[in-house]
Amino acid sequence: MTASAWRQRLLVPLLALGVFAIINTEMGVVGMVPLISEYFGVSIPAAGWSVTIFALVITGAGPVMPLLLARFNRKYVLLLVLALFVLCCLIAAFTTSFALMLGTRALAALFHPVYVGLAFTLAAQSVAPEARPKAIAHIFIGVSAGMVLGVPAASYIAHELSYNAAMLFFALTNGVVLLLTFIIVPSMAVTEVLSYGAQLKVLQRRVVWLALGATIFTNGSTFGFFSYFADFMETLGGFSGAQVSFALCLYGGANLVGNVLAGHLLASRPKLTVSLTPVLVATIIVTLYLTIAYQLTAMGVIVVFGVINGMIGNNCQYLLGKAASDAPDLANGLFLSSANLGTALGTALCGLFIGAWGIAAAVSGALIMVAVSLLMNLLTLKALSSRQSRAVSPLAQTC
Repeated sequence: MTASAWRQRLLVPLLALGVFAIINTEMGVVGMVPLISEYFGVSIPAAGWSVTIFALVITGAGPVMPLLLARFNRKYVLLLVLALFVLCCLIAAFTTSFALMLGTRALAALFHPVYVGLAFTLAAQSVAPEARPKAIAHIFIGVSAGMVLGVPAASYIAHELSYNAAMLFFALTNGVVLLLTFIIVPSMAVTEVLSYGAQLKVLQRRVVWLALGATIFTNGSTFGFFSYFADFMETLGGFSGAQVSFALCLYGGANLVGNVLAGHLLASRPKLTVSLTPVLVATIIVTLYLTIAYQLTAMGVIVVFGVINGMIGNNCQYLLGKAASDAPDLANGLFLSSANLGTALGTALCGLFIGAWGIAAAVSGALIMVAVSLLMNLLTLKALSSRQSRAVSPLAQTC
């Protein structure tokens, strides 16, 4: 195998590893909030801003930052983002200023959509069109692994060693990917660049806004409910803390399976997969509500829930990628922004229901979001089908 072929084969796994490091840095602090509060001498709600500020900045930066850096050599952009993440984590590890730590989180979040969006784009471009869903599924494995493994790993390091050690762990993971990217990834100059105006024109399409709506409500339905999942299991199912942790590990492992499954299904039966997934989400949430008191049965349902939830990110990225296929950098940025926005809206809606009627009402909030997501998915598929028909009709007429 030639050096070029060897590098090409390693590109997608390396990008998935890079996405793991990036997501790990974003989500790893979730389990460290009490330690951050203690280390910096701030309240728990204030420490929670270490999580919130990241999500807010990603939501705003997603459509903008990938476009601004789309003209530059892809390898150099990857190296720039990873180097910034390493620097931000090192500063956060040694500073005693809470404001400076939040500043490093905001700066890293600003460039988060650049790396993750570029990973989706490069993975799709590295294979034949029919294999793109499978390549993108590998990137989603990095996303899931960052959330599933990053939170418990960082929490363990922080509690067993220190807050500083956890931040150095984030710096190390990004540093390893930085070194591997420097060694393995070839120079990738951008030969054809769409103007900002040309890319932004895709926002004039109805199908793009439908795909954005599908992404917002799909993520809101699942992650809004999942935000209160631990309390749901403890209050309604009587799960102990150890059992909740075990259930979340099962859920996380199942998420990875869902990523792989979605890649295969979207490559072979995309319309059926996108249409059926919200129905499965609703079915699983209702089933979980009915079985949560039967812990062994509930564990099995949680595994299925993890598989289905592992598929939804692939589905949403697929829809936006198809709706704005001629502006992939913008499409991936929009995907990241709308996914984060959906998570925030879903969490807020389920929180309102819980505040009014208790933890069980989270199911109602999630089902409302699921119903809207199903409608948006179907409308998006219909609009995509109509757009494809219009694109091929002139050819059909000449034949």
